[in-house]
Amino acid sequence: QVQLVESGGGLVQTGGSLRLSCAASGLIWNNYAMGWFRQAPGKEREFVAATTWSGSSTDYADSVKGRFTISRDTTKGTVYLQMNSLKPEDTAVYYCYRDTLGITTTPRSSTSWGQGTQVTVSS
Repeated sequence: QVQLVESGGGLVQTGGSLRLSCAASGLIWNNYAMGWFRQAPGKEREFVAATTWSGSSTDYADSVKGRFTISRDTTKGTVYLQMNSLKPEDTAVYYCYRDTLGITTTPRSSTSWGQGTQVTVSS
């Protein structure tokens, strides 16, 4: 069973930057996807960004395009989310995910989750 360990969350002011990391245990095949969802208080979990492990495809939510960048280091089994120009509405718990069937914007049975890391953007 995969283990996903996130790090890098914290408190930042509006306009600031943070980089989230997610280290995955076990084998990751090229057709797998890794990415991020987020969940704000009282709201449903929503898709943020994802990449196939091969790097051939990425996807972003419209709300983060141009501000967030997803990348991966295959030698370290780690995916990163660089978040720039942060806004208060980006405040949420960010969850790393791995999906064995590829990029998904909706959780499904093939999706595994990390424990989450809090990102708070102050105004």
